[in-house]
Amino acid sequence: MSSRTTSIGGVISLLGAFLASALVLGLLAAGLVMPAVGATGALARSGVDVFNELPSEFTTDPLAQTSRILAADGTVIATPQEQNRTIVPLNKIAPIMREAQIAIEDHRFYDHGGIDIQGTMRAIISNLRNGSSVGASSLTQQYVKISLQYSALSAGDKEAAAEAIKKDYMRKLKELKYAITLEKKLTKDQILEGYLNLVYYGDRAYGVEAAAQHYFSVHADKLSLSQAALLAGLTQNPGTTDPVNNPQKAVARRNVVLDRMHELGRITDKQWQAAKKRTLKQDMRVQQPKSTCLASPYPYWCDFIINYAMTMPQLGKTVEERRRKLYRGGITITTTLDPRIQKIAQREVTKNVPIGDKSEVGAAAYVTEPGTGKVLAFAQNTEYTVGKQSLGKTGVNWALDKKYGGSSGFQFGSTAKAFALVTAMESGMNTKSSVTAKAAGGNSQATYTPDEWPGGIKKGCGPGGTWKVYNDSPFGGGKISLMQATAKSTNTAFIALAEQLGGCKVRDTVMRLGLHRADGGEIPPYAPAYILGATEVSPQGVAQAYGTLASDGKKCPVVAVTKITQGSRNIALPATKCEQVVDPDAVRATDKFLEYNMTHGSGILNQLDDGKRESAGKTGTANANNESWFVGYTPQLATAVWVGTPDDGNKRVMKNLRIGDRFVDVMHGAKIAAPIWKGIMNKALDGEPEIKFKEPSDKLLKGDEVDVPSVTGMSVSDAMATLQAAGFSAGVGGTMSSSVPNGLVAGTSPYGRAPSGSFVTIYTSRGGSGRQQQPAPQTTQDGGGGGGTGDTKPNGKPTKPPGRG
Repeated sequence: MSSRTTSIGGVISLLGAFLASALVLGLLAAGLVMPAVGATGALARSGVDVFNELPSEFTTDPLAQTSRILAADGTVIATPQEQNRTIVPLNKIAPIMREAQIAIEDHRFYDHGGIDIQGTMRAIISNLRNGSSVGASSLTQQYVKISLQYSALSAGDKEAAAEAIKKDYMRKLKELKYAITLEKKLTKDQILEGYLNLVYYGDRAYGVEAAAQHYFSVHADKLSLSQAALLAGLTQNPGTTDPVNNPQKAVARRNVVLDRMHELGRITDKQWQAAKKRTLKQDMRVQQPKSTCLASPYPYWCDFIINYAMTMPQLGKTVEERRRKLYRGGITITTTLDPRIQKIAQREVTKNVPIGDKSEVGAAAYVTEPGTGKVLAFAQNTEYTVGKQSLGKTGVNWALDKKYGGSSGFQFGSTAKAFALVTAMESGMNTKSSVTAKAAGGNSQATYTPDEWPGGIKKGCGPGGTWKVYNDSPFGGGKISLMQATAKSTNTAFIALAEQLGGCKVRDTVMRLGLHRADGGEIPPYAPAYILGATEVSPQGVAQAYGTLASDGKKCPVVAVTKITQGSRNIALPATKCEQVVDPDAVRATDKFLEYNMTHGSGILNQLDDGKRESAGKTGTANANNESWFVGYTPQLATAVWVGTPDDGNKRVMKNLRIGDRFVDVMHGAKIAAPIWKGIMNKALDGEPEIKFKEPSDKLLKGDEVDVPSVTGMSVSDAMATLQAAGFSAGVGGTMSSSVPNGLVAGTSPYGRAPSGSFVTIYTSRGGSGRQQQPAPQTTQDGGGGGGTGDTKPNGKPTKPPGRG
């Protein structure tokens, strides 16, 4: 009898405790447990009041999604993310996955109104009876709790995030109220979809789609029963049961889910047994997200596009808005990267200057498409790192401008001479024109002072002080054709040209073609900078400027992104605005000089397709031989290659070095940079049509023709004086059979009429009769002429030495 009394008393005690708990939780007020109970009316009203005063409006922040950066062919470059998450609709989640999650979390999900009454009653009784904490959250309640925590963390409110998961009845009460409200606003399918996209599945995988791809390399709609059960089992304790770090616990938890599904009749005996026999090895195909540039197959490209995106107003008004869009917005960015050309560029750079080479020489290449500004590839001889730099490892992209993750740049030497040629062609000179230049070469230097610079220092963009210059190829002074000056890279000739044209006019051309300092600043109004390249630029900057020449004078901005989507919506990008900045005829005439350099000057050993494909290019070497360049183009591609010293200050001299298996006595642009350029261009253009450059007008090609004085029978000195007096440049080219006495002038080429200012070759007689074949013009293969010492102050101390070669 006593036992019966105890039993009845225990039941009454439990019932009273439950009723009190129900009131505190507000369940009675919600009408979810039982109708009003008169005996406890005052207490019930108190519980109702508490519940009704709780906030009911439930809102969530948009979920952070993984973005994707793609190459032009769709290859994934990187997946920037705050969380590894890809949102998918419910119909893109396998039905078996939905079944598994509901079975283990809330099997009455489709039957209750936001609160599982049976589960809640059982949990409360257990908690009161045993003093333990047994969970009783419905799937809707879990969604509310995780959403509140997520919103708080997104706002940076750690206190609110902790409050969202705090184990107390007031927090539970709010959660219940929100769950009831949510069930009135959303369908069950909408709640389930939200939960499956929000919940954490361990090992940095958020949402079922990201988890399916991470663990199994499949989409969520392709999950098998065993895979779905494994994922569903992770949500309770994702940090301790994920299959990558805790395989045994993951299998055990998976089997709990399978047992529950079988118990509920959601799967057959056969399905249950077969799924439990599956091993992790059979199911798992783990792939790591390319969430950081370190994990990217193209890490420098990843870094470039992230920096590039921060400049795009289409992604937000501020840098912070753009960053949130990139890392949280789930956008897909399609870039201009051509993986084929990228592979070629990387191979050619590292073949010539190996990664981690003991010489500590750096090399970088940049490839762009003329007429569009598209960045196709860039490469350098290092591995990407975000940590401390070391030999062969850096996070700095030497090919790019500083704002895109590049360096402060490198002096670009005689590649600057192309801009003076453009200015000359715009100013009425032609491909046969000449200049009168000072002698320099060997141990002799030419000296220039501000007084002799047209317009003075400030107005004339002069040297700023006494400037001493020498030529690598000795030049005795006097007249020299621009064609020969280009092939021999004669510094004093280009200084004479700039003086004749007006220095500021040449600098203006440099800037019109789009060249700027690597740090974004203008090319300074300082003669060594814009004539001989004594200022720091990037391969990107020089390649884009030469790309303007390759596209008939049409300057295009740097274009690295062609398409951005967010879900099914396109984010509109402005049309690329290319601008005609140079008269096409002047550009075509300039092409002739740079073509001639490829066939008769510093590019002679690096012609494309053994000379069958037309190309234009120019070497460049800084004064102290610490930087060397080759920049060139065809109508389809423009490429800049830099080989130099990337260390701070760039003070080392590249002489007597062993680079890979090659010994380099003195570095010039033709030594390593030009072969890299040739390798990239030949392979990148393989199979492409051989497009010729357009011809300039006769006016720029030949100039106004005048009579060539007859000098036959004169001495060489008299002939030279006569031709120069008539406005021609002249030089001795060889001998020929002639009835004229031996040693005297037998003839010239050209003869009769020739463009004013053009070069006339003198041939002397060796007696006999008839004429021998004329020898080929002299060539240079060592990078061409050189720059001066760069003295820019009266005391002769150089500050920024000009380029050479």
